[in-house]
Amino acid sequence: MGSWGVGPFDEDTAADFADGLDDVALEEREPIVRGALERAVRAVGPLGYSAASEALAAAAIVVAQCPGGAPVPANYGPREPIPQLPYELRGLALVAIDRVLDPASELAEAWDETEHARRWRQGVGRLRDVLDPPVSAGQGSLFEL
Repeated sequence: MGSWGVGPFDEDTAADFADGLDDVALEEREPIVRGALERAVRAVGPLGYSAASEALAAAAIVVAQCPGGAPVPANYGPREPIPQLPYELRGLALVAIDRVLDPASELAEAWDETEHARRWRQGVGRLRDVLDPPVSAGQGSLFEL
């Protein structure tokens, strides 16, 4: 795993995904983000490393546009503007994050073999919490079925 930190863009595949967004026209960026999320959600069986890494990066981009979401890091995230993303990508990003966090996900497996697994899972959990905030007793979740 070529990583240098626990953030969603702190590894080779995610940084390449961000660079790819910078290389296309503005109107092509939303379909690329959506595609990464959809590939993760629709994958059959355990989520592969690259698909998980790209989905996590795409989810971080979605979260950055949510109230309470952290901005995309300028060092390895996309440097070019991302258009306002459709609201429905939030639910897709939430499901994609859950697929990334699944113990069978190759990205989760790779992180779980490191001393930084807990920090990585906490960071991904913070992204998830922006999309589906923890609720207090008596309140329902935004994405509750």
